[in-house]
Amino acid sequence: MTGSRHGANAMKELDFATRIDHLGKPNIKSPLGNVRFVDEGSPVTLMLTSGELTELDADVLQKDFEKAGPREHIYFDPSKVKCAIVTCGGICPGINDVIRAIVMEAHHRYGIRHVLGITNGLRGFIPEYGYDVKSLTPEVVSHIHQFGGTILGSSRGLQEAEEIVDSLERLNVNILFVIGGDGAMRAAKSIVEEVSQRKRKIAVIGIPKTIDNDINFITRSFGFDTAVEKGAEVIQCAHVEATGVDMGVGLVKLMGREAGFIAAQATLAMQEVNFLLVPEVPFTLEGQGGLLEAVEKRLKERKHSLIVCAEGAGQDLVGGEPERDPSGNPKLGDICGLIQQSLKNHFNDKGQEINLKFIDPSYLIRSVPANASDRVYCGFLGQNAMHAAMAGKTGMVITRLKSSMVHLPLDLVAVKRRRINTNSDWWCSVMEATGQREYMK
Repeated sequence: MTGSRHGANAMKELDFATRIDHLGKPNIKSPLGNVRFVDEGSPVTLMLTSGELTELDADVLQKDFEKAGPREHIYFDPSKVKCAIVTCGGICPGINDVIRAIVMEAHHRYGIRHVLGITNGLRGFIPEYGYDVKSLTPEVVSHIHQFGGTILGSSRGLQEAEEIVDSLERLNVNILFVIGGDGAMRAAKSIVEEVSQRKRKIAVIGIPKTIDNDINFITRSFGFDTAVEKGAEVIQCAHVEATGVDMGVGLVKLMGREAGFIAAQATLAMQEVNFLLVPEVPFTLEGQGGLLEAVEKRLKERKHSLIVCAEGAGQDLVGGEPERDPSGNPKLGDICGLIQQSLKNHFNDKGQEINLKFIDPSYLIRSVPANASDRVYCGFLGQNAMHAAMAGKTGMVITRLKSSMVHLPLDLVAVKRRRINTNSDWWCSVMEATGQREYMK
């Protein structure tokens, strides 16, 4: 929280735009029947708190957003339009559900016959890689939501926007759907800029994807609920392991490169975690207030202890200059390996025995199919992405804020990553659930 606030009811209009760009005036009557069309002139006004959006520097934000949904008039002629879908970055639950929703909406509702799948991420646009392009039909995608991953494949690393737009022109693509994280959203923004420079009429719609739930201004990304559910199951298993032996210590590693949302939410779900380590909160291993003495005290009192660690926590303790992957993300040091060795050394020096069990379910979690909640959300995302594209909107993403599906400019989501607000009521609830502040002080 900043010092500029004036009590719990303080409100401030933040200086950012919510206007969505259009390719032109939509003057084609929509083929959709028996739907409730969205009135372009009636934005949805939302009041969001700093607990819901960590990016806010005021307690409450009131802002108008463009509501998602079908429009009575559309820009593209469904009989002539060609769409393309690309998936970027790491996999997470629900990607196939989004692909399926887009294809089904395009085919069955708008009568679009040409939807292409760009394989292996942004590399699929680049001729030198020689990747095939898939034709996505209802028959091809009818059962893909039952499986994790992405049927299109993915890759990390940025490609030149000029080459991507060259490929879109060769394929005669009118609409591009980009499913990916913050790097993919920045790439989508570059594609929009290149399309604009060439004065081409190609709509670019982003669908934010990050299992870590860390895209700016996106309060919930698809796959997050599934990851939390599976993470909570692992925490329960670790708790059983820790309580099943004398002086048992369970250590669970969960995903969270720069934000600990999965670890924190799974901790809240189980209420069994004693120590939660996230990237947003520095911690020490040695000395008073360090993790080692805290675990020792906990074991003396309760005979067991459970630690949950987000993968990006404690990187300052690992040391060394991190390498970077093709997307520019730092390759993380092995914080859990350091914690394990430090715990063993600490208790060996004291002549005490501990039974340490380490569980890393990261790749198991991100590769599973989406749960029911995420499947519903993925359906909304795919459907509304198609509605926005057919209305000629571009340079935007689909998301849900509170209970409303809305359009957000790419500029807003591509600027930075979202992190836990450690001054929020939600984080206070997390700390209350662990009780770790009584030990690490």
